[in-house]
Amino acid sequence: MKVKFRSKTLPYLLLLPSIIVSLLFLYYPALKTFVLSLYKTAFMGMRKIFVGGSNFIELFTSIEYLQSILISCFFAVGVVVIGLTLSLFVAVLSNQDIKGGRLYRLGFIWPYALSPAIAGVIWLFMFNPTAGIINYLTDLLWGISPDWISNKHLALLMVIGAAVWKNLGYNIVFYLAALQNIPQEILEAAEMDGANSLQKFFLITFDFLKPTTLFLVIMNLIYSFFDTFGIIDILTKGGPVNATTTMIYKLYIDAFQNYKTGFAAAQSIILFIMVMGLTIAQFKWSDSKIDYGS
Repeated sequence: MKVKFRSKTLPYLLLLPSIIVSLLFLYYPALKTFVLSLYKTAFMGMRKIFVGGSNFIELFTSIEYLQSILISCFFAVGVVVIGLTLSLFVAVLSNQDIKGGRLYRLGFIWPYALSPAIAGVIWLFMFNPTAGIINYLTDLLWGISPDWISNKHLALLMVIGAAVWKNLGYNIVFYLAALQNIPQEILEAAEMDGANSLQKFFLITFDFLKPTTLFLVIMNLIYSFFDTFGIIDILTKGGPVNATTTMIYKLYIDAFQNYKTGFAAAQSIILFIMVMGLTIAQFKWSDSKIDYGS
């Protein structure tokens, strides 16, 4: 339904607060970041030298930055694949009509309410090489006590696990909502035709879940690239030997430890382009996959 305003200026007045907030806290900082990415800066920005696109050239010729891109991609794939597979499995089980089902769903969803830093602290205690419960169990069952923090391969797996656990509730909520909107008549008809549980899931249920899965793939990619800084900082601080230094953590190191603000600004521009591309892809693919009906 279209709303008609008697005054032509009233719609703009209603939009003015949002426009002001967007200009002050989104567009102006983005513009200043882009300008800063064209400069080499001294400590705390006390001196700036215009270098044009030199920062971007240096980025893509830097072995450390290229390594952070590879680590970020591996990390993102791990978060998306493991996270969505586990979330779907838990959502399907939680969707069953069982006694205490609401309590189980709440238990699976609550980790999403934690901040990344708190989630990191919990996993740091769990995977502590000397006093963690994980090493207690591995020593009890198999007689081994892995050093999860100092081993670069185990450290990356640990960070992926923490990121998956932190975002598990978000994925489960969407999958539960999608599962509860599937017409039960179709599943009952398939069962009457002789379809077993696996056939019903892969041929019917999963087909209905494709739009939700596509949305969650994009959102989990954005989460893995941008919202896992706190987890990495608490667990490994990018180590060992930069094994868990993702793009967002590399940006933090260059900006707030090495004080290379122009270099870090160039990295933020690259991340901005990536998230913009993912957002556009989400809108494009979602619109082409979802049938909203008439």
